[in-house]
Amino acid sequence: MHLSTSLPLWLALVVLAINPLAADEPVRLRVLSYNIHHAEGVDRKLDLERIAAVILSAEPDLVALQEVDRRVARSQSVDQPAELARLTKMHVAFGGNIELQGGQYGNAILSRFPIQSHRNVHLPNFENGEQRGAIVATIAIPGLRESLLLLATHLDHRRSDRERVASAEVLNRLVAEQPQRPALLAGDLNDVHGSSTLEELGKQWAHSTPAPLPTIPVTNPARQIDFVLFRPQPRWQVVEVQVLDESVASDHRPILAVLELLPEAGAQ
Repeated sequence: MHLSTSLPLWLALVVLAINPLAADEPVRLRVLSYNIHHAEGVDRKLDLERIAAVILSAEPDLVALQEVDRRVARSQSVDQPAELARLTKMHVAFGGNIELQGGQYGNAILSRFPIQSHRNVHLPNFENGEQRGAIVATIAIPGLRESLLLLATHLDHRRSDRERVASAEVLNRLVAEQPQRPALLAGDLNDVHGSSTLEELGKQWAHSTPAPLPTIPVTNPARQIDFVLFRPQPRWQVVEVQVLDESVASDHRPILAVLELLPEAGAQ
């Protein structure tokens, strides 16, 4: 049985209660990563409803968002995480990394399923750069005997990769002590396939995109810096990955990975 957006959460729970064997079936998840540029598009219009429409068009189960404002003056002091949760009818978690114009700026997670817990981990900050962080959330997924760990992040953008590599090491340590725990890492990594950052992450995580799928620049993408990674590798199967054909709402294109998680007994 696949638990997708076509099956409401309450109905999925009923099905699992009636058919306990369903917990031993693969679980399919649609995972979206999207740098929303505080909802300001390349047309310079601030439009959070447009961002919500892009998200909904992908019918995701889990969403990692970067460059999210919460009550910041430049985005009309709107609580963007709460408003996106309302517009998409999803659960939300926010991690603020910077105090900005009366509010906070950081990352967010949207989930169709209950977020059991979450914390925001500040990542290494070198040479007075922009403070970066990672939300570490546990999510109750129907069909899983254990909660899913989701990390959502946005790494340093500067030319030197020193801070990005150090941040990758921290992200790896956050999961290293739970090698069999199903986990996803999604976000704007500000680096590319073959970089030291991705090589470091590769010590703990596997790619949903073995070959690059460009996400920037938004008008004519040439580089992939937005990723969905997973672990442990034997339990996940990549069904599909695509970059959405959206070139106005933000300065990044969203990337969607459709993944199946095999039951623990299915791991090789």
